[in-house]
Amino acid sequence: MNITARRTRTHRTTGRRACALAAGVLAALLTTTACQPGSADGAGGPEPATSAAKSGEPGAAKTDGAGADQGAGKPDGATGSQGAADRKVPDCTPEHLAVSAVQEPADSKEARHLLVTVQNTGDTRCNLHRYPHLRLGADAQSTVPVIEDSAPDPGKPVTLARGAEAYAALLVSGGGRDEYEAESLGLTLQGPKQGTAIGKPVDVPLPAKPLYADDGQLVTYWTTASGAALDFIMSR
Repeated sequence: MNITARRTRTHRTTGRRACALAAGVLAALLTTTACQPGSADGAGGPEPATSAAKSGEPGAAKTDGAGADQGAGKPDGATGSQGAADRKVPDCTPEHLAVSAVQEPADSKEARHLLVTVQNTGDTRCNLHRYPHLRLGADAQSTVPVIEDSAPDPGKPVTLARGAEAYAALLVSGGGRDEYEAESLGLTLQGPKQGTAIGKPVDVPLPAKPLYADDGQLVTYWTTASGAALDFIMSR
């Protein structure tokens, strides 16, 4: 009886030790697994090659760098200032200009030298391009030739502020041939592109009628300095 009891106790003790040993091995395996990459802390996360935020793919999230590319180095209001600087100045139109002409000098006996004036009567500034296309008399076959050297700033329009004036000097007769009487003076504004026009011709009120014109007539480019325009024709 005593031998049987000892065997029973020994068997139970051995079984308990085996269970304890197995549990210890299992715990060691779990600890080792938890310390390796791809453990439960990062489980389920996308690999870099398949991430939806990969640059250039649809649905990719914008990073701080992308935002910096769009606004880096630009002070507040820079975009608005640039937009204002690039805003196009409209062309002057006949509807927003008051047109007149006077003879120079005022007490001259013949109206050979005229100063044509336009004033911006609109609400905003506007651009005048090159020089006015003028026709002396209803039967004029062509517009008055321009004095090329009279361009104040070649290639750039003359910008008129609200209420400001621009001038073009007109030589009615330069001592040439084929003199004729002109009862009218028509003015057409040039467009920004060569060969284009803005609006319909405007009748310019004449300081004297008739004007005795000939084929030596000339006109200057638009300028905001009346004296500079007249200098090109008064000695002719």
